[in-house]
Amino acid sequence: MNHRIRKETRCVLVLCFFFVFQFSTAQLTDIARLEYSFIPQSNSEDQYTRLRALLNYPIEVKNDAYLIIGAEYNRVFLNLEENYPFDTSVLDRIHIIDLNIGYTFKWNEKWRLGAKFNPRIASTLTKSLNSDDFFMNGGVFLINDRTKDERLKRPYRLILGLTYNATIGLPYPLPFVSYYREINEKWSFNAGVPKSNLKYTFNKENNMQAFVGLDGYLAHLQDAVIINGQNVEHISLSVAVGGLGYEYCFTKHLVAYMYTGYTFRLNNVLRNKNRDEVFKLDDLNAFYLRTGIKFKI
Repeated sequence: MNHRIRKETRCVLVLCFFFVFQFSTAQLTDIARLEYSFIPQSNSEDQYTRLRALLNYPIEVKNDAYLIIGAEYNRVFLNLEENYPFDTSVLDRIHIIDLNIGYTFKWNEKWRLGAKFNPRIASTLTKSLNSDDFFMNGGVFLINDRTKDERLKRPYRLILGLTYNATIGLPYPLPFVSYYREINEKWSFNAGVPKSNLKYTFNKENNMQAFVGLDGYLAHLQDAVIINGQNVEHISLSVAVGGLGYEYCFTKHLVAYMYTGYTFRLNNVLRNKNRDEVFKLDDLNAFYLRTGIKFKI
C-alpha cells in the first residue's frame, strides 16, 4: 500500500511541472480532458466557441526520472455575423495542435527539476502547412511539493520557472510562479498564472471555487485578408475572466466540471506579419462558459 501511495505521489509531482505552461487553464494533474467553451459577444451576433481534447502519459525512464509525452487539440469556431469590411469566412475555423514533450527528475529531497518542449501548429489550415503555421514554446521549472507531508498543518506546493512562448511576441523568457496551499479540510487556494482560485470542498463528490484566469491564442491565417491596404496574416484573442466553478467527482479520478463567469478583458485582434494591430473585432465583455470532463491522477 505504501509503495502504491509513493508511486502515485511521484506521478503527481511529474505532472505538476508538465502542466504549469499549458495554454489554457488545465489543472496540474490531468491525464485526459474533453472540454467545450463558449463566449457570446454582448450586443452582437458574433460568437466564440472552442472544442478541446487533451491526452498526456508519463513514462518512467529510471529511478524517479520521467519522460512525458502528450498532445492537445483545440478547434476554435469564430462565428462572425456582424458586417465587417472583409471576408470573414477565412476566420471560421482555427486549429491549434500541441505536441508536449517533457522530462523531469528529482534534484534533491525537496525539489524536482523539469523541462518542457512544446512545438505548436496554430493556423486556419486551409492550405498546405508552411513555416508561419509553426510556433515553439517551452520552459524549465522547479517544484517543491509538500502536499503529502503529514507533518504540516497546511500542506503546500510551490512551482518556480522560466517560460518561453513564441505566440506572445516577446523574444526572452518570462518568470512563472504558482503557489497552492490547503487552509483547512474545507478550504484551499492557488495563486498564480494563468489561473488563481479559492476552493471550498463540500464533500468528496462536490466542490466549488471562485476563480480568475487568462486564456487566449495567436494563429496564422493562411488566406491573408487585406484591410485598409494592409495584409492581415494573424489573429489573436486574449481573455481575462472571473467567476464561479463547480466540480462533481464520479470517482477520485473522473471529474465533471463547469465554470461560468464574465470577461473583464476581451481583446480579439487581426494583425499583420509583424503582429502589429490592424483591426480590432468586437471587444465588448461578455458571458463565459466552460464545461467538460477530465481524468486526473
